[in-house]
Amino acid sequence: MNFVIITHVLHNKQGEKLYAYAPYVREMNLWLKHVDVVDIVAPISIDNEVSSIDLPYHHNSINLRAIPQIQFTSFRAVLVSLLRLPRILITLFKACKNADHIHLRCPGNIGLLGCLVQIWFPNKVKTAKYAGNWDPKALQPLSYRIQKLILSSTILTKNISVIVYGKWLHQSKNIKSFFTASFSKLEIESDYKKTYSGELYFVFIGSLVEGKRPLLTIKIIEYLLKKGINVKLDIYGDGVLKNELTKYIKNQGLQNIIKLHGNQHKETIKSALKKSHFTILPSKSEGWPKAIAEGMFFGAIPIATEISCLPWMLDFGNRGVLIVPEVECASEKIINVIEHRDLEIMSRSAQEWAQQYTIDDFEIEVGKLLQV
Repeated sequence: MNFVIITHVLHNKQGEKLYAYAPYVREMNLWLKHVDVVDIVAPISIDNEVSSIDLPYHHNSINLRAIPQIQFTSFRAVLVSLLRLPRILITLFKACKNADHIHLRCPGNIGLLGCLVQIWFPNKVKTAKYAGNWDPKALQPLSYRIQKLILSSTILTKNISVIVYGKWLHQSKNIKSFFTASFSKLEIESDYKKTYSGELYFVFIGSLVEGKRPLLTIKIIEYLLKKGINVKLDIYGDGVLKNELTKYIKNQGLQNIIKLHGNQHKETIKSALKKSHFTILPSKSEGWPKAIAEGMFFGAIPIATEISCLPWMLDFGNRGVLIVPEVECASEKIINVIEHRDLEIMSRSAQEWAQQYTIDDFEIEVGKLLQV
């Protein structure tokens, strides 16, 4: 099988190895176990440096069709991107023509172009992963809405399985609810309990960007501390807000309560989740929030905003805490849960739910999608 991946994810080539963002590659390597030849249409990173959160693909026959990046954030960027479009579209068309299976990664600018090109190949077997928020009521950029429209349409898009997060009413036959997994069945641990009578550990895992609201997380912890709750917060991730967050923590005298750890490897994150009582992610938008699901896998009670499939994941508050993005309101709800809910039961419920979704099960479901 010649398997073509169309993605906006930046790639780096070092020697014979091809690298990209670790969570994406870790998942794609499971897909690639089932295919003979891999053709990747994706942009190359300008600095071509492999970071600590990059991983290599594992496959013996892999080819990268490098395309330029496109973005529409400014007038100049729009002009440059428009000039690049013909080359990108030609590359996409050639890749799809030679493919036995077309795999689209959405949402994204390259994913949008892939959605348009695949229309010309109705007989090709296709899959698309929509990693963003599939909620039909969500307010999203026009390009995202166009991708959802094309992928959902059984007239424009044929012979495809579009995998989305959550269960939504009134969907076309193209749409299939799916999941993402980070841990295997061998990593399931159910013989330990977390105690909630002493210091409570919170963990935030995500990019330090406005969309993830790390500053709101810090302010919530600060509020809990002022209300007499014995708390600590570990933050894992990096981003443009790092300096601002560091300055805030120092100015508020929170250095002994809140620690910034930067990007860390999977085993470090895993250890942090095992220790944590709560995992918090008050983000603006999510597809499948891996940080939340990973925390639940090890019994960390999730705290998240009521977006995308999160209400379903948290069973509408039975196995987690759904908050609004406002410091006092969110903090008071967390305090109410700490003081009045059975946290051991909530933790166990979160763990049992998350441990349904393992890498082993994911690989089986991927095989079904690839018809192997």
